[in-house]
Amino acid sequence: MKVSALWTALCVFMCGAAFACSVKKTGNNAGRFANATLVRLNEFLSAGYKKGVRPVHDWRNSTNVEIDLMVYAILNVDEKNQVLTTYVWYRQQWTDEFLVWDPEEFDEVTQISMPTANIWIPDILINEFVDVGKSPDIPYVYVNHNGTVRNYKPIQVVTACSLNIYNFPFDVQNCSLTFQSWLHTIKDINISLIRSPEEVMYDKKVFMNQGEWELRHVLTKYTGFSVEVDELYAEMKFNIVIRRRPLFYTVNLLLPSIFLMVMDIVGFYLPPDSGERVSFKITLLLGYSVFLIIVSDTLPATAIGTPLIGVYFVVCMALLVISLTETVLIVRLVHKQDLQSRVPQWVKHLVLEKATALLCIRNKKFCTLLSQGSDVPLYKENNMNTVRCNHHSCEGSRDTGRSLGLGLTTRDSGAPVMDSILHEITTIRQFIEKKDESREIAKEWLQVGYVLDVLLFRVYLLTVLTYSITLGTLWSVWQNA
Repeated sequence: MKVSALWTALCVFMCGAAFACSVKKTGNNAGRFANATLVRLNEFLSAGYKKGVRPVHDWRNSTNVEIDLMVYAILNVDEKNQVLTTYVWYRQQWTDEFLVWDPEEFDEVTQISMPTANIWIPDILINEFVDVGKSPDIPYVYVNHNGTVRNYKPIQVVTACSLNIYNFPFDVQNCSLTFQSWLHTIKDINISLIRSPEEVMYDKKVFMNQGEWELRHVLTKYTGFSVEVDELYAEMKFNIVIRRRPLFYTVNLLLPSIFLMVMDIVGFYLPPDSGERVSFKITLLLGYSVFLIIVSDTLPATAIGTPLIGVYFVVCMALLVISLTETVLIVRLVHKQDLQSRVPQWVKHLVLEKATALLCIRNKKFCTLLSQGSDVPLYKENNMNTVRCNHHSCEGSRDTGRSLGLGLTTRDSGAPVMDSILHEITTIRQFIEKKDESREIAKEWLQVGYVLDVLLFRVYLLTVLTYSITLGTLWSVWQNA
């Protein structure tokens, strides 16, 4: 009995000591937060708050969520995957009817920051989201005494965008960010703007304007989206219009191509009967091929279209090939050694008469060309002088020898020798006449080649100028649009 009584007294003593310690600790905590107005306000607002319920007293009233957007930077534009990565400052505010207090009861406190995990947050998302960006986590919101909740946070937005690269590098892209409640219809959550559309359109205060892309403006549009007949969702669309700065691509892509094309045009001033023109054209073609290999990684690539600058490079390559082919044909024409047939009469009429009048080629150009053509190795004569002798001149010289008493006789034994000499002289004369005829034919073909070279050069020059002016006009219009 004594042991039991002793044990009971010990338990009572320990329980009393524990209760006294607990009361003392509670008293210390109460004393520490006794004058903390924000703690009292937080406890007042959190008491009985249900964050899973839309904060309205009358369920028939919709919650109006006001949003705003400011573009901070354009991080990446992926033309191949049709993805736009931006960094924006997003703001949204709404009225929470359960978070209201009288500032006079809490030392004139008009606003307080509260954790987002403890209050109701609208489920507004961006429809074009394709990936989760590296956005910082902002765990707090501001609450005003009248129930206005302000949720401000930066967001890295990775969205799908239909990018049109046909005008590259003078392209303007229009990408949309559509904010919409994923679950609640317009009867529960409605969306509006904090600022006016005009203020949002030209707001560039926070935009980093030093990158490749320039922010033109931000357009806003409110629409209603319905999946079913009786379900209408409110959505606010922000159209971000950006323009690429073309200076880098103009210097590194367009100017080298233009310089190579100008050198190709200059190459036409080399003599058409010179083989150096062919070597020059081949060198330009190889240089342009290497240039295209280098810039292939710079051009944007998509599966649905090709930029106009890519077409421009292909056409320039085709023009270089056409220029080389024309040069080869002209050089082959003026260097052909086995030309035996004369220039057809219709070719003379069209080329040497009509074309020369059309191209305003003066006759003295032909005189210069013919004097140069005589120096071509094909038409160089042998150093030996040809003997201009015929049968009658030989007979005359034989009579002269007889009259001078040189002892020349016309014996029958000397007749075969004289016949052989006459035959050789006739052969030489025929050979010389044939060479003269070949020279005349070559001169005619050289004239035809020269006229065709001038004609094709002017057609080529006109084509290049027309093509360049057309593209330059289009790019200027796109740049100033």
